[in-house]
Amino acid sequence: MTNILNRWYRKYFSDPEGVILAILLLLGFAIVIFMGNILAPLLASVVLAYLLEGLVGFLESHNVRRMAAVMLVFIPFLAFLAFLLLGLMPLLTGQVKELVQELPNMVAKGQQLLQQLPERHPNFISEAQVEEFMASMRSTVGALGQNVLSISLASISGLFTLLVYLILVPVLIFFFLKDKQLILEWMSNYLPRERALAMRIWEEMNLQIGNYVRGKFTEILIVGVVSYIVFMIMGLNYAMLLGALVGLSVIVPYIGAIAVTFPIALIAFFQWGWGSEFAYLMAAYAIIQAVDGNILVPWLFSEAVNLHPVAIITAILVFGGIWGFWGVFFAIPLATLVKAVMNAWPRHEEQWLSEEDQPPPTKPAGNDIS
Repeated sequence: MTNILNRWYRKYFSDPEGVILAILLLLGFAIVIFMGNILAPLLASVVLAYLLEGLVGFLESHNVRRMAAVMLVFIPFLAFLAFLLLGLMPLLTGQVKELVQELPNMVAKGQQLLQQLPERHPNFISEAQVEEFMASMRSTVGALGQNVLSISLASISGLFTLLVYLILVPVLIFFFLKDKQLILEWMSNYLPRERALAMRIWEEMNLQIGNYVRGKFTEILIVGVVSYIVFMIMGLNYAMLLGALVGLSVIVPYIGAIAVTFPIALIAFFQWGWGSEFAYLMAAYAIIQAVDGNILVPWLFSEAVNLHPVAIITAILVFGGIWGFWGVFFAIPLATLVKAVMNAWPRHEEQWLSEEDQPPPTKPAGNDIS
């Protein structure tokens, strides 16, 4: 066993650059795992700076100075952030409150429909099963109301922290954009000299993560706005809230689209029942998902590394369990990073032969006396 481990170690860790890359990766993962909550504003600022860097670089390519380009991008970003906080968030909060207030009526309507099932299908469901399910539903709704109240109280207690973040994050974004080159040079001074492999992977991942972040935010915006417009035209209740949910669902590939289908279908059913409006709405929603998956995603992420759906779902489960929302958001580029590291990792190939496989010793020439 020791011999096998020695062979494996000498194959994958005989190159100094591979060892340095492993140390840097472990250090980066450790910082995010153990200090992720403390560094949350910093991580959010880095993500948003990635989002804006593409526009700054575009302006620089058209002979605009760095500082002027940063200001031309940063000021509209502040205006958009103010619109989200002061314009969009109150509307979404209002629709959430309306939905919570409407839940008892939805539950009552659902109970009426459930009570009719034993009469229509006595061989498949009994009244006792319906009563048990209704009791479970009432307890779930009650727990949901308590959770909403507790969240509201927690949000009040964390209001000061939110205000600090609202000031701190834009300031960090501005300095990340303004002093990007200075910060990168300062960080490179503390890295080992034998970092050619790490820098090669970093340059590749830097481009891919930047493209991914900008593409993902663009996808969220397009899918959310289009869904809201379609829901509003068709007269669906809580159109803005559901459109926002559909937009945010694209953060989690495959799983998000399936999960957000249930609230849309339930609200449409309680509003229209099994009618033509319900069928038209679900057909429109299916078209939105099809266009997103087959046209929008290939267009926005044409440079992304092709990953199998099993690898994507595994990355969502692993990184989401470690880092929560940001782990889910960066699941695909992190999985791409793992794949790139595995493909670029230096290997020292050797021929390992057992004693039985060793070739027989050769006799010196001229000593055969037979």
